[in-house]
Amino acid sequence: MHQPLEEIPIKKLKISAFSLWHTDWLLLTSGDFKKGSFNAMTVAWGSIGNMWNIPIAMVVIRPTRFTYGFINSFPTFSLCSFPKKYRKALNLLGTKSGRDGDKISEAGLTPTASEKIDAPTYKEANLSIECKKIYFHDFNPKQFLDERIEKHYKLKDYHRMIFGEILMVKGNTVLYSGE
Repeated sequence: MHQPLEEIPIKKLKISAFSLWHTDWLLLTSGDFKKGSFNAMTVAWGSIGNMWNIPIAMVVIRPTRFTYGFINSFPTFSLCSFPKKYRKALNLLGTKSGRDGDKISEAGLTPTASEKIDAPTYKEANLSIECKKIYFHDFNPKQFLDERIEKHYKLKDYHRMIFGEILMVKGNTVLYSGE
């Protein structure tokens, strides 16, 4: 039985930041749920924190990804975490392009309306973070200070970094609330 998500004040959010991104992965979705125009992709690089005294989520997207067009065209995005049993779904959403069909349905996930943004969240999620874009910057390889970075860009498809103000966090309070 899926436990309903409850609002978690951002100051009470408790996560293992590295594990959330690197091990658990997140599903990034941008677009407009009501219009049926959105796309999702699994992400493992990013951060959650404080910038300009604003709670933020920072994501990176390559220009070659189908979701790149959505995140550049729409003002909001969501990040969702899922129980381990959805790992296969997240793998599919991270490797298959939305250009080729309805990969969200194929993954067996149920998009739902978010509370504060147009981009959807998911019924199966155990954490959802709703964000409004406030800044972006394109990676410039001339500014890489460590030679290990360039090896990730054999196609020279440098990421766009996008900061989103966190407007709403909902989650399984047993897992994600600091109370």
